[in-house]
Amino acid sequence: MADLKSKFLQVYSVLKSELLEDPAFEFTNDSRQWVERMMDYNVPGGKLNRGLSVIDSYQLLQEGRELTEDEIFLASALGWCIEWLQAFFLVLDDIMDGSHTRRGQPCWFRLPKVGMIAVNDGVVLRNHIPRILRKHFREKPYYVDLLDLFNEVEFQTASGQMIDLITTIQGEKDLSKYSLSIHRRIVQYKTAYYSFYLSVACALLMSGEELENHIDVKNLLIEMGIYFQVQDDYLDCYGNPETIGKVRFGEMYIQP
Repeated sequence: MADLKSKFLQVYSVLKSELLEDPAFEFTNDSRQWVERMMDYNVPGGKLNRGLSVIDSYQLLQEGRELTEDEIFLASALGWCIEWLQAFFLVLDDIMDGSHTRRGQPCWFRLPKVGMIAVNDGVVLRNHIPRILRKHFREKPYYVDLLDLFNEVEFQTASGQMIDLITTIQGEKDLSKYSLSIHRRIVQYKTAYYSFYLSVACALLMSGEELENHIDVKNLLIEMGIYFQVQDDYLDCYGNPETIGKVRFGEMYIQP
């Protein structure tokens, strides 16, 4: 596992270097340094479970066959696309929630000289994903399916965030709007699709599978994602910030 994570982190360095030399934009020294710092601060700092799950899932689908270096790289690249998506969501989510810390450090928008530039940084992070996919998967038969998958999951996640925000408008304490069924819809769309389903779906596409043939797998992963988010919500409300690494205000939860 340690060796796999080491290889995974090496792929991050490759992808970062490619993005910092992207021919579509003429970087200045200042802009290149900003983007590099922004990526390093927001993309690789988590547990990396979503990204590593692509490699693990793809390995399991090969029924014990040892993966080639090219397969490990491609699975890692897809894993990093999910970590980039996660970073994009978190940078903007922290602004919307008025959060203070993330992963044991100040939220990106809280840093001096960043502020609301973080909104555009989130957009930049999101746009890195199709750059990575185009460079490394354009010739693959499942390239269009990958683009469609990421677009679909991003839409589902943004829609879940919308339900969250309009149901629990900051400053309003109308708990009549809030129910277990609403909570389930929020966490299903806001978390489960991108945190659990997306990794396995990427591995299935890499393996030449049709996602429509694996609806039961999708449904199971969604249930896992809901369970995960219920735990996360509880920790957000009652957990020790020094332990969970984040302090959040203005959310749907009553803070202790």
